[in-house]
Amino acid sequence: MTLFIEQLFNGLQLGTMLFLMASGLTLVFGVMGLINLAHGSFYMVGAYATALVSAATGSFFVGLAAGITVAAVVGALVELIVVRRLYHRPHLDQVLATFALILIFSEGTRWLFGSSPLWLNPPEVLSGSVSLPGGLRYPIYRLVIIAVGIAVAVGMYFLISLTRLGMRIRAGESDREMIGALGVNIARLYTLVFAMGAALAGLAGAMVGALQSVQVGMGEPVLILAFVVIVIGGIGSIKGALYGAILVGVVDTLGRVFLPSFFGQFMSPSEAAGVGSAIAAMLIYILMAVILAFKPKGLFAAHD
Repeated sequence: MTLFIEQLFNGLQLGTMLFLMASGLTLVFGVMGLINLAHGSFYMVGAYATALVSAATGSFFVGLAAGITVAAVVGALVELIVVRRLYHRPHLDQVLATFALILIFSEGTRWLFGSSPLWLNPPEVLSGSVSLPGGLRYPIYRLVIIAVGIAVAVGMYFLISLTRLGMRIRAGESDREMIGALGVNIARLYTLVFAMGAALAGLAGAMVGALQSVQVGMGEPVLILAFVVIVIGGIGSIKGALYGAILVGVVDTLGRVFLPSFFGQFMSPSEAAGVGSAIAAMLIYILMAVILAFKPKGLFAAHD
């Protein structure tokens, strides 16, 4: 039971990180209709900026602020220079152009910083563990990641639902031509939304960079999971991104830990490890297929 609770928290931590990625991705698609494969690059940019600034200043929190800011600025520049020319192009053009951005970011980062990974340590005040009910000790930093994800979800709810900017974003999802006719600067709104999405990805990269190495290409595996999340949750739905992210995080984590043990009840240890690991790797895609069989637009389709 202790192991189950621990892995449940690990799944929540993975889920909240995926929400930071998926919320920005689904926001951009919902407002702009843009398929952005380069979203994972902003995750990498945020992690690199945080690691470099933290090493230079000795402060994780200064590095975290720098990572979010740099990711947002890079996102705004990408929107102004490249993405703005893709809004009225077919989705295939968007996919090819943003895939090219992945290569540019990856090779540019390798050229600037080399192929060796960087290491980012969590701040000393968050390095320890706390005792949870049942005697489980769990790292404080992972709990902070969960709390940050929840805080961002609440903040986005209030932003989208209760602010003037949120009203414009919701109007942009429904009828961008009409809000343009009413005097809203569509180009500025698009740049702001794209920068917000990049900042959320940068925040995810900055937070997770303290749990793993910061290296070239670290955003692409997370991007695949983020796409699974928004398909399960419903494309364009922030609420769907939250529920889908938690579902994917928990199912993926529990599956990787417990499936090999389950198959070990009636297989040899080597066979159980192989079969369990293989099925665990496919588990979230099986989950996606099952959900889409009953809810073709996802759990919370934005335009139902």
